[in-house]
Order: sequence, then C-alpha cells, then structure tokens
Amino acid sequence: QLQLVESGGALVQPGGSLRLSCTVSGVSVEVAAIGWFRQTPGKAREAREGISCIAGNNGMTTYTDSLQGRFAVSRDIGQNTVYLQMNSLKPEDTAVYYCARRRSNWCATGYQSPYDYDFWGQGTQVTVSS
Repeated sequence: QLQLVESGGALVQPGGSLRLSCTVSGVSVEVAAIGWFRQTPGKAREAREGISCIAGNNGMTTYTDSLQGRFAVSRDIGQNTVYLQMNSLKPEDTAVYYCARRRSNWCATGYQSPYDYDFWGQGTQVTVSS
C-alpha cells in the first residue's frame, strides 16, 4: 500500500524557516517522483498550487518560478523521505502543504499539475504569523 505522510508543519513568524518531511512507504523515492503542493482556505483540491518536484530516476528538481530561491526540495533515500526546506517565510505562505506521488517518475518543468499525481498525503498546516 503506497502511503505518504507529511510532518513538520507549525506556526512560525515571518522571516522564519521550516522543514517539512514527506515519509513514503510502498515505493522507493529513488524510483518515484514526489511533488509538493499547497492549498489555501477556500480553494478547491484541483487548485492546489504546485511548489516543487524531485524526480525518482535521477533526483533532478524543479520549482515553481515564484518560489524558487526560498524553497528547496531534497530526499534521503535511506529514510525514504522527501524534504521541503522553506526559508524567509511570508504570511502568504500560510497553507496546508501536501506531498504526492507523480504518475511518472520524472518531473515536468515549471508548472506542476495536481492531475499528474495519484497518491497524496493528508497534509500538514503551515501558518506564518506574528
């Protein structure tokens, strides 16, 4: 059974940092491409904003242009976990953050469509506020 479990969400002050974890079971992150998304209140699941993707076959990473530079994705194959490091957080980063397995083991460049992902975690809340 393929499962993804996010953790690490918290309340953080503007300018702060957080590292989210996505622990995967049922498939190796060395094989599967894993993406990060976020969803703000009032938006439908289909409107989840893609953040990044790390490819399973070669570990290459892609990012949404507006977030590259503040966010970084990485993986630990031994722990079968994918991480999202978030720096210089802003109030507009407040959202529920999800990781998901992409149907293909490679990542699209630029825009990440949630329709390209089939298994999702339950999400972790990130709140940026003073």
